[in-house]
Amino acid sequence: MDTTLLLARRAFPAVTLTCAAVLAAGCGSSSSNTASGNAPSTPSASSPASSPASSPAAPASSPSSPAAAGPGPCPTRSLQVKLGVSQGTAGSVYTTIDFTNISGVTCTLYGYPGVSLQTAKPLHQIGKPAKENSATPRKLVTLQPQTTANALLQIVDAGNYPPSTCGPTTAHYLQVYPPNQTTPAYIKYKTQACSKPVRLMTVNVVKPGSGSS
Repeated sequence: MDTTLLLARRAFPAVTLTCAAVLAAGCGSSSSNTASGNAPSTPSASSPASSPASSPAAPASSPSSPAAAGPGPCPTRSLQVKLGVSQGTAGSVYTTIDFTNISGVTCTLYGYPGVSLQTAKPLHQIGKPAKENSATPRKLVTLQPQTTANALLQIVDAGNYPPSTCGPTTAHYLQVYPPNQTTPAYIKYKTQACSKPVRLMTVNVVKPGSGSS
């Protein structure tokens, strides 16, 4: 056999093995690069570049808790209701209605009492209830225990009206609703009244202090 051909045949497997080794090394290097540093990394969620929009600002601190509610309205059961000083003028009588807090808890009065004249028992209303005098603005009155507020009441003499208009009769009580209450108090008060729908009374807003002095 030709010596040259024999040498070529012996060298071919070695070359083949060498190429295979080189290819394997190249492929392994490529795969390694792809799996490691050459792949695009995912930004961390905490990174400032994670989103084009900035994170929402923290909510403002909540306002401080509201102040404790003040004293509530005085219920009728917490009040002693009586007449204070009365003064007669031509054609009218002016008297004060006193509201004394007889409970152990501070409470408030605001606005006008509801006042009407009543017959003897069984009670029923005579004429129209008192009209509210809007000349004086309402003011919240705070009553500590054993303190008093009052409202001025004007009662027109029923004799100012003709009998046919008035229908004269005798009232024995004043029915008084403290401001913003639905339970009345009764004060003995005997006077001439009108059984027909005539308005004899006008009441003012409650204000601090007693009308008894």
